Amino acid sequence: MSEASGETVIIKKYANRRLYNTKSSSYITLDHLAKMTREGVDFKVLDAKTGADITHSILTQIIMDEESAGGEQMLPVNFLRQLIGMYGNSMQGLVPHYLEASMENFRSNQAKLREAFEASLGANPLAKLAQQNLAMFKAAASAFVPGLVEEKPDTKPDPAASDQSDEIATLRAQMAEMQKQLDKLGK
Repeated sequence: MSEASGETVIIKKYANRRLYNTKSSSYITLDHLAKMTREGVDFKVLDAKTGADITHSILTQIIMDEESAGGEQMLPVNFLRQLIGMYGNSMQGLVPHYLEASMENFRSNQAKLREAFEASLGANPLAKLAQQNLAMFKAAASAFVPGLVEEKPDTKPDPAASDQSDEIATLRAQMAEMQKQLDKLGK
């Protein structure tokens, strides 16, 4: 479900709890809305009967579903208690702006950290080793499960790549031989 990120997608929520995406003309679930949110798609959820904007309650419901899904919870109990304590407080009006700014700052720092990490890989001698280890892992995975790792064709010849593919071919042969020996031992 790929939506244009330039316009707001209208989702209608009917009394039977069904959600209807007016752009794709299809019924969707909260999981679809969560995916759209992760993909940065701007949407608004409207009550089909009254036309009221219920986006906030739907997003809150998605958060509650994510928190209770059995995985790792993102919102610590202490934070939730403090947040609940802010309702009715004189500072309540400032909290949404503070939380938005904090989240934006967190995302910005996360992006800067990722960029710095990627830039350091090019200058780091251990990065070459990590790439070789990844290539060996892919070779081992493809030896055990053919077709698991998709090979991307190179558009330009690279001498280092041919050396690497020779190493991969050697590793594949070694892995195949080891598999034969394991099969013999298993009998």
